[in-house]
Amino acid sequence: MRWNKDESRCLLFLVRRFSRSVGHSAQANHCEPVIRVSNNITHLGRQKEGAKPSQLLSLPPFPGHPLPGKKVATGPDQPSCHVTAISWIKYYFDEIPGSVIQTHFNKGLVQLEFNELFTSKEGQTRLLRKIKHSEVMEVGARIHVPISVAETRISKRYDVIPSGTLYPNADEIAYLQRLVFYKDPAILVLNKPPKLPLKGNLPVHNSMDALAAAALSYEYDEGPRLVHRLDRESSGLHLMGRTEESISHLHLLFSNTKKSKSLSKAWNDACGSTYQRYWALVIGSPKEKEGVISAPLTKVLLDDGRTERVMLAQPSGLEASDEAVTEYRLLGPMINGCSWIELRPHTSRKHQLRVHCAEALGTPIVGDYKYGWFVHRKWKQMPRVDVEPTTGKPYRLKRPEGLDVQKGSVLSKVPLLHLHCRELVLPNIAKFIELHSRKTKKHSDYSSKPDLLRFVAPMPSPMKISWKLMSSCLI
Repeated sequence: MRWNKDESRCLLFLVRRFSRSVGHSAQANHCEPVIRVSNNITHLGRQKEGAKPSQLLSLPPFPGHPLPGKKVATGPDQPSCHVTAISWIKYYFDEIPGSVIQTHFNKGLVQLEFNELFTSKEGQTRLLRKIKHSEVMEVGARIHVPISVAETRISKRYDVIPSGTLYPNADEIAYLQRLVFYKDPAILVLNKPPKLPLKGNLPVHNSMDALAAAALSYEYDEGPRLVHRLDRESSGLHLMGRTEESISHLHLLFSNTKKSKSLSKAWNDACGSTYQRYWALVIGSPKEKEGVISAPLTKVLLDDGRTERVMLAQPSGLEASDEAVTEYRLLGPMINGCSWIELRPHTSRKHQLRVHCAEALGTPIVGDYKYGWFVHRKWKQMPRVDVEPTTGKPYRLKRPEGLDVQKGSVLSKVPLLHLHCRELVLPNIAKFIELHSRKTKKHSDYSSKPDLLRFVAPMPSPMKISWKLMSSCLI
């Protein structure tokens, strides 16, 4: 039996197609399974098909106008001020360029949450709708934006803390002056990097208080002094007082006792609006997306009094304890077994945020080996897998090029503490001191300035790398 040319070509095409499909299926069945991570546990298996969870970042409810740190327009001839959606996002992401935020609006990626709940088979969820940049914000409205809006450029150069000496040298002085975020006659605000100690002793000569007198005195005879402290491993906004009067105001502001004396009603209102916000990467995810932790803390001594540890106080109440309150909010979905959360402490206790995350929420902060050592031992970090063996398709996981990931990010064997004081709102101390001084003139330069100051500090390089890694597509 003879075949013509057309029939021969058709048969050859079918044979080649069949052989390719058989070879591909055999290769897919016998290759190594892909590594996947969920709920802090490493699994072997193929990637699940279907839609991926949306990588959305939830902003806090809109507090209304005026916003902290913004001067309010007053007067009968001045129109009432409205806060638009793009103004609110620019305010919250103060360190992000406005063009990046406008691009997200142009692409229709910014969404507003409905007040009504939608009931489905999976439970109750809130519906979202696209929002224009010019839409006026209402009190309590909550906006969701892609996590990519908060991705900032990572510097390839890491700031290394100079080696400390008894007498600070020019490199140490220049290093600390680069950390100054804000300066006025009353206060200094610094963006502290991780692993820089604030209070030193004999072996630690490059601490913040040791360098401040030589590097941050500027035109004053004495250097600034510590008012509140961050842990050595944590990073973010750190406040220092420059004069005796400003230091006393700040001590009163950050004390946990009731304020019995006050300068004026404006000062009381400004003190009531004071807050700090932290961003942290935790292992796991809280059961509730937001809430308030009210768990007293107590201190215990270990190793014959050489080591101090903070822990949750027992309900018996026999040991001394201090009230500790922390407000928390989940920023987005859990990615590779970790979640980004926002923390707002209402009290100032030692290691309050670290203990509340580890013991109250059951989600220790990444890099917190003191209060989360047991979880870190079982924690399976993000696998370095770029190609799925079963399909040969690359992951959409973005890894920054040209960076050494062994610098404290989540891919490091020993990550740094991922706790960052991102936002700080406090009274304009210089303004209130000037207005209530006996030497104050009626037309003071400070009368036109806002009663509140607001600062937003970008994350350090290790946390930026982790943000980019954990904000990419799920494995």
